[in-house]
Amino acid sequence: MCWTPHVLEPEGMTLYVVPRRLTHRGRYAVVVGTAALAVVALFVVTQLSSPPSADAGQKPTTTEDGVDAELAARFAAAQDAASKDGVVLTITSGRRSVAEQQRLVDEAVTKHGSAQEAHRWVLPPESSPHVQGLALDVGPTAGALWLGQHGVEFGLCRTYANEVWHFEKLPDGLTQCPQMHPDSSWGW
Repeated sequence: MCWTPHVLEPEGMTLYVVPRRLTHRGRYAVVVGTAALAVVALFVVTQLSSPPSADAGQKPTTTEDGVDAELAARFAAAQDAASKDGVVLTITSGRRSVAEQQRLVDEAVTKHGSAQEAHRWVLPPESSPHVQGLALDVGPTAGALWLGQHGVEFGLCRTYANEVWHFEKLPDGLTQCPQMHPDSSWGW
């Protein structure tokens, strides 16, 4: 019996299997050896392509979608309490990419007719807490208003007077939310 040659090319190397007549025991050894090589190659590729996992005792610092884990936990507690009060509270926007934030800036300039007016409503990517995963926009309006009244109980603060929907974490060491900015123009 002849065995058909195969070529295995894991990243950075090429292995050739040379055809020859094999006994039953020889074929078994080749199959087991090939399977073991495939398992080792899969393990190496997985380890090289996967980010290191957090230590078992550490909490992740961000959620799967890039929002700060503590911010997400605080929001979840607030959302649960709002629900018990009969109020719907949802996240309408969380972490944003640099490109998405810049698109929002560009759209705001078009919508408001000038960069100066747009800057009241949206920050550039380099200073937006959304890009860092440190801010949430919430809705609907009734939910945002509820969170504005109760947010500090959950460690959440509304940060802009002109945006009832924008919340960030209560800064460490504070028991009350800091005074709101009139709008986002301070960050330009």
